[in-house]
Amino acid sequence: MEEERFDAVVVGAGPAGVAAAITMARAGLDVVVIERGAFAGAKNLMGGILYHQPTEAIVPGFAASAPLERPIFEQRYMLLTEDAHVGLSYRTQEFAREPHNAYSVLRADWDQWFAEQAEAEGAFIIPEMVVTDLIWKDGKVDGVSTGMPDGDVRADVVVLCDGANSLLAQKAGLHEEWDPSEQALVAKELIQFDEETINERFNLHDGMGVAMEIFGASTAYLLGYGFIYTNKSSLSIGTGALLSDLIETGLNVSDVLNRFKAHPSIAPLIAGGETVEYAAKLIPERGWQAMPTLYADGVLVAGDAAMFSNPLNREGANLAMISGDLAGQTVARAKERGNYSAATLSYYRELLEDSVIFKDLYKIRNITDFAHERPYLLDEVPEVVSQALQTYLTVDGVPKKDKQAAILRMFRDSFPAVRTLKDILAAGKVFS
Repeated sequence: MEEERFDAVVVGAGPAGVAAAITMARAGLDVVVIERGAFAGAKNLMGGILYHQPTEAIVPGFAASAPLERPIFEQRYMLLTEDAHVGLSYRTQEFAREPHNAYSVLRADWDQWFAEQAEAEGAFIIPEMVVTDLIWKDGKVDGVSTGMPDGDVRADVVVLCDGANSLLAQKAGLHEEWDPSEQALVAKELIQFDEETINERFNLHDGMGVAMEIFGASTAYLLGYGFIYTNKSSLSIGTGALLSDLIETGLNVSDVLNRFKAHPSIAPLIAGGETVEYAAKLIPERGWQAMPTLYADGVLVAGDAAMFSNPLNREGANLAMISGDLAGQTVARAKERGNYSAATLSYYRELLEDSVIFKDLYKIRNITDFAHERPYLLDEVPEVVSQALQTYLTVDGVPKKDKQAAILRMFRDSFPAVRTLKDILAAGKVFS
């Protein structure tokens, strides 16, 4: 590819990169998106939930033509012990009505469609090309190098959307190498079924879907969670934990996933299905606490590369799209001013501070430390709750009054009063 100058180069054709490209192309900028995969979505991975509101803001009317799987109208939470589970479910017809709150999607299909919307706006997407380095000129980022003959691409601004392990952001001096405690490793499978089987097993109808988040034994009691999302004719199932914990315990995330799939509460849901896809991926975990510098002369960072992930509320792709859009707005404004300095690009942070991204990430900034310091929340708590329910529900001639007394002793012995009070006070500070 001959050296050519663009208004902006976007690295990565995931939700952040494509959203940025759409916004900049609509503003009349010449934009190129470089993607290392064979196509947009080939290398991308997420659990598989897409939210309507942030997507609609970028592509109005998207639901009419986008490759969506099922609207999510029920949310289930489960705490697993070794052989039991305690669950909570919320199903509402409000989520079954249009516009739906969220959908399950398959990234390979969704990302290609999303990239096509950027191309329709005038962005130029180049697949199967790896950006190896940044190009500098007079102390400013001035493009990217692909390591190929005539493969340098010059641009006034480079928008880095190259994922959680962004080496380019490191090269730009925006952050140091991430610590394993700042990332989670997730393994995911796509298990094929016929639509009727999925409907029967999850009590579904009219094309509706379920999202499940599962804690405790789903991650071998490490900090993280498992998930199951229903698609039209497949299930997305996966589990993940902090990379540092996996390293410390010597557990392999694939083995953790297999153990999760074999659990007596999970195995019947996936029995007879055919695994047609497997992938593993690093995702940002520390959010606000590990957020890098977000801009410098001629460069911005968005999406996972900026640590924009809210694992507590299962939000990643929507934050990526929002940040990509805000990065695109910032570059369009810089184009109008003819100035791409860090001072001008600092407008990006102003937009972020006024967005849901900064507000939500700040609110949950201490949740990872809180949970990691209390491993019994994912181990002892589910076990005691399970034992208490089993004791109460078992009909064995013991009066209910005696059972209630036994349950109180069980909770008193398992949850020391002083520790519990400290936990409650700490939780109040974390969620305030």
